[in-house]
Amino acid sequence: MKILVCAKQVPEAEGIAVKTDDQGLAVMENFGRFAMNHFDEFAVEQAVSIKESLPEVHVRVITVGPAQASQVLKRAVGMGCGEGIHLLTSTDADPGSQAIATWISEVAHAMAYDLVLCGSMSEDVMCGQVGPMTAALMDLPYATQVIGMELSSDLTHVTIEREIEGGAREMMNLPLPALLALQPGINRPRYPSLSNLLRANQKVFNTIPTDTLKPVKTHVDCLGFVLPKHSRAAKEITGSALEKAAQTAAILKAKALI
Repeated sequence: MKILVCAKQVPEAEGIAVKTDDQGLAVMENFGRFAMNHFDEFAVEQAVSIKESLPEVHVRVITVGPAQASQVLKRAVGMGCGEGIHLLTSTDADPGSQAIATWISEVAHAMAYDLVLCGSMSEDVMCGQVGPMTAALMDLPYATQVIGMELSSDLTHVTIEREIEGGAREMMNLPLPALLALQPGINRPRYPSLSNLLRANQKVFNTIPTDTLKPVKTHVDCLGFVLPKHSRAAKEITGSALEKAAQTAAILKAKALI
């Protein structure tokens, strides 16, 4: 069985400062602190757990980004993945979901993976589009917001449980190969072991410049960021204890908090 895990390098929140420029638009400054996207850690852990529980399972991790994104591959190998593919971009700028999905699908399509795993979204962009787009481009059945999965004994199907609107859950049975976008909480990601990290530091990853792949014209342009306006309002609740409780309940219901 061959599993591909999609992992992204994102800036650490503590390493970002947000300022405004002359036009009043927000500008994010990054101080060079990066980490594996937290949502993708659950995908790596799930793949490694499958590898440990079944014979002849090969796990490969893929990432898209500049040179420093190779650190994501090293961490994934440190957690137990076998090999890594680095789709190397020429700039630090985020190429966008469409380009990332196109490049991943182009490289992965020829390798005939049985299962593709990714996080439900990235911490920096949070649009959750790469997984579904990749599945569509690879013509794979897929499920998002997956919080539980079980492979069939003959490895031809996977039964999944996913979160849907209103706090409800949905069960699905998908034929393999398939793509699953996993939710946090499906497992508990492990820390990379020292022996695996040492092995990862010596590993030569398969590096493919994105300039050699299919050119992609994005349909989304980012015009800038705007900081939200600060607004505070207080409401004084008066009356008896029972009246205060009723008013508080009405406010919470109006805001759909209860």
